[in-house]
Amino acid sequence: MITEEQIRRILGLHGDGIPILSLYAQVPPGPPGSRELRSRVDSLVSEIRPVTSDESVERDARLSVRADLERIEELVAEQRNWRPGTLALFCCSARDIFEEVELPREVRDRIVLDSTPWVRPLLAVLDEYQRMCLAYIERGEVTLWELYQDELRQVVTRRGRTLRARHVPAPNEERARHKAEELTKRHVRDTIETIDRLFRTDGFDVLAVGGQQYETAQFIDRLPRYLRERIVGTFTLDEHPTETAHIRERAMEILEEHVHEQQRRQVDEVLETAAAGGRAALGLADCLWAGALAAIDVLLVESDVVIPGVLCDNCGWMSDEGTECPRCGSPLRRVADILDELTEVVINEGGSVTHVKVPTDLSKHLVGAMLRFQLPPPPEPADQSME
Repeated sequence: MITEEQIRRILGLHGDGIPILSLYAQVPPGPPGSRELRSRVDSLVSEIRPVTSDESVERDARLSVRADLERIEELVAEQRNWRPGTLALFCCSARDIFEEVELPREVRDRIVLDSTPWVRPLLAVLDEYQRMCLAYIERGEVTLWELYQDELRQVVTRRGRTLRARHVPAPNEERARHKAEELTKRHVRDTIETIDRLFRTDGFDVLAVGGQQYETAQFIDRLPRYLRERIVGTFTLDEHPTETAHIRERAMEILEEHVHEQQRRQVDEVLETAAAGGRAALGLADCLWAGALAAIDVLLVESDVVIPGVLCDNCGWMSDEGTECPRCGSPLRRVADILDELTEVVINEGGSVTHVKVPTDLSKHLVGAMLRFQLPPPPEPADQSME
């Protein structure tokens, strides 16, 4: 399971002059030792192997990359039981760096050799996976589940005390009905307290409620306002709630639609703010300039877009082309993906990043941002050509 701490640790890795190799390879379902995974890794490794014999590359870097490739091939040959999804590896043998991450879903196969780890696919996956609490209600029984990174875990089952009609003498029907209502209210109140505790202590983001419509409606009405505002969907199932596969399927559908709707709203906000001349940036040039000034509060990036670029290690200037920094005159360093560099800058400056997967008008600009302040004019480029 990916964690923010793990990603921040990987973000902090540096080769200090030796390149870091980042590899993403899809892991197919099936038994360990699948030929498909090995074939994917072999294909990716072949893209980088020429570096190990390129005399224009420094000897220490060549030896490090060669050792990285050998270690990756040995790891895959072990036929480990990785779960279906994507295997991500980050290594730099010369700096004793080796990180292994299993992603719960498939991302595009890719291998990148750069001075820092290529982490955008990690961030995109983590951004998708909010922690959901599911409450399923059925005849006085409430089962609470946690859905996170495609894994469903039962948290607690609460059974309320009930009075059965056949045990109630006719003269006491009214009192028994009142007692039953009190027991139901107490049970619901205890359940809500449990959910409240989960949200306050376990970091849940959203809530879904399942069951028959009349039961879910009554339950939702009793929730405090802040929990009602966390509800992203309701559902019913013909099967008993112990059918975990059905619970997981419906919950994932609800969560995916919620995340996509969030992305659409974020894109609309950036586009509308930019059109009104507000604190927003659209397009690669403006967003890179905003990143260099630490002005980005929320960055939106079109998913799976990779743009090579250049970076100034002295002042932080970023661009898709150039050889000399227009701000300080220092030479610019080429990078495999300038959007990855921008993403790292935004996170280090306390901003957030969303990788937009759904079709939106962001595709016309590739990248957009909400800003902390209006941008001053950028400096004139020092040159117009790449080396």
